[in-house]
Amino acid sequence: MASDAPTLTPGPRYARFSRRLKAILLDWMLAMVLLFGALAVASNAQSDALARTLGVSVVVILLLYEPILVWRTGGTLGHAWTNLRVVDDRGGHLSFAKALARFAIKSLLGWYSFLTMAATRRNQAIHDLLTHSTVQIRDPAKANPGQFITERSEDDPAMPSRLRRTLVTVVYLALGVLLYFGVLAALLRGGILSRACLNHDICSGGDRIVDVAAAVAFLLMIALVIGMGWRGRLFGARKA
Repeated sequence: MASDAPTLTPGPRYARFSRRLKAILLDWMLAMVLLFGALAVASNAQSDALARTLGVSVVVILLLYEPILVWRTGGTLGHAWTNLRVVDDRGGHLSFAKALARFAIKSLLGWYSFLTMAATRRNQAIHDLLTHSTVQIRDPAKANPGQFITERSEDDPAMPSRLRRTLVTVVYLALGVLLYFGVLAALLRGGILSRACLNHDICSGGDRIVDVAAAVAFLLMIALVIGMGWRGRLFGARKA
């Protein structure tokens, strides 16, 4: 009797950004629970010594939470709950030094670190590339195809050279930056965004929503341009 279960493609399954984002949000929620819990305890205890101890403890926990768990278990609680793991290119878990460096790079670059994912064969962010690691599905039997990709094929010989694709991508990125500033100027002229918010970060609730929406749209545009440019899908960098 034929099985109705889907046939799994052999090889590692590299997590999509949406899956990794879910893990990040879960870890962020845990951090918020820890922070507000510590604040509640400190305020109720009314002890400066306890407040300082809790403050230092929370900072240490937040700084070491990801590096230690990635080193020892292959991922944070967010990774585990979303069926993900961080894997060293040599196999197994990252060393503590690598896990710490990976966390530091990700913290420094923020969301910009994820802009390279669409342009890499294994959906690697900058902090993955620099530490020679990948984020993979932990248990393939529990994943659906929308949560991962398999390794993308090498460059098609008919595709333009890497130099050409890089130059075309840089041109598109420069145009994207000009477009972004043009949109901000239009928002200012239309009174939708205030100069105080743009120049001095003194924002009303409406200003903040517009500012965040524009920044998110800009990041998505950069990610799209980098991914399409490297795959030869932009005009000027397409396959022959």
